[in-house]
Amino acid sequence: MRKFLKLTGISVLLALLVAAIYVFVILPPKFEAEANLVTDETLLEISAEAKALHQELFIGDMHSDTLLWKRELDDAVDYGQMDLPRLQQGNVALQIFSSVTKTPKGQNYDSNSADSDNITLLAIAQLQPMRTWFSRFERMAWHGERLEKVAKRSDGQLRLIRSPQDIDALLAARAKDGRVMGALFSGEGLHSLEGDIANLDRLYAKGLRMSGFTHFFDNKLAGSMHGEEKGALTDFGRQVMDRMEEMGIIIDIAHASHPAVAEIISRARRPIVSSHGGVQATCDVNRNLSDEEIRGVAFTGGLIGIGYWEGAICSTDPVDAARAMKHVRDLVGIDHVGLGSDFDGYVTTRFDTSQLLQVTQALLNEGFSKEEIRAVMGGNLLRILRTGLQPMTPAQLQIAKDEQMNLIVDPAEPIP
Repeated sequence: MRKFLKLTGISVLLALLVAAIYVFVILPPKFEAEANLVTDETLLEISAEAKALHQELFIGDMHSDTLLWKRELDDAVDYGQMDLPRLQQGNVALQIFSSVTKTPKGQNYDSNSADSDNITLLAIAQLQPMRTWFSRFERMAWHGERLEKVAKRSDGQLRLIRSPQDIDALLAARAKDGRVMGALFSGEGLHSLEGDIANLDRLYAKGLRMSGFTHFFDNKLAGSMHGEEKGALTDFGRQVMDRMEEMGIIIDIAHASHPAVAEIISRARRPIVSSHGGVQATCDVNRNLSDEEIRGVAFTGGLIGIGYWEGAICSTDPVDAARAMKHVRDLVGIDHVGLGSDFDGYVTTRFDTSQLLQVTQALLNEGFSKEEIRAVMGGNLLRILRTGLQPMTPAQLQIAKDEQMNLIVDPAEPIP
């Protein structure tokens, strides 16, 4: 009997060991590989003109969710859509990395409750630090720390962008070595503040320089386009918005409800962005921007990042991405359109970041001039960052406060 019990105990331990290996070692990369697919659909034929132009470009992308996953950014892997080697292969000069800290079960574009969270199990399965398991703030802080560690061990190949001066340093470094690239830390929803505005300063110290208010559910700051109520900004949201503008954290309207977008545009004193998505004129999906909202973003001097997945352009064809960009250009001007891939954001695309020549070629095919392509592929983003990352001076703050005292915000009113 003792021998039987001993063998049974060993069997149980072995079974637990095998289960642990599967859950903590095999499952995370398997799940990521299935979540972020690159299809084998036909790609555009690349011309010599596109190749030559692409190598001259400063390429900047406004949104990637690679920090969500277990693998390190500087690992070269054969799954997912982005890593440092593939960014360099695609000639990317500046990548904005977002922190995803909560997603609802059954996530969809139409209506999601805030009562569930997929990321808790992911954090545990990926063996993240225990402090991140049940705290959205700690998850975002840890993502910022991860990005900083990659930059430190990159031997100067990856440089953190936190100020206009960092952009100047990046441009100087790339003039000597075209493999050098910049990385900026952003947030996918400020539910990570956990209701405490002091956490905004703590995340700023971790490198946060851009953020949206919401993700796939309503929160204490604003309604989400995919939430249940889909309301405008709350009082807390207005307080946070003002503080972000003061600090030099760029405001992102991606995923915000239509009433929230209208109010953010009306209150904005600095350029805002829609970091990743599409436009309803070419892809009538609720998360995409209406023409009125496009005009509103342009009114602030802001920028609209176009993605490459079904929910953004109603296909995975780079031709459709170029057509969405053309619509923005024709509506409000070339200064207000850029790249917003959403790579590694649980999306399926036709190409990964190493194949961004597909976008350059699609823009050429769509009749964009070389100067327009330079603006779309990264020049516009440089302008936004130079302006948006600079904290406001006391004089600017006073002017903004005086203007806001006379501002009547009505989300039902047409956007300027």
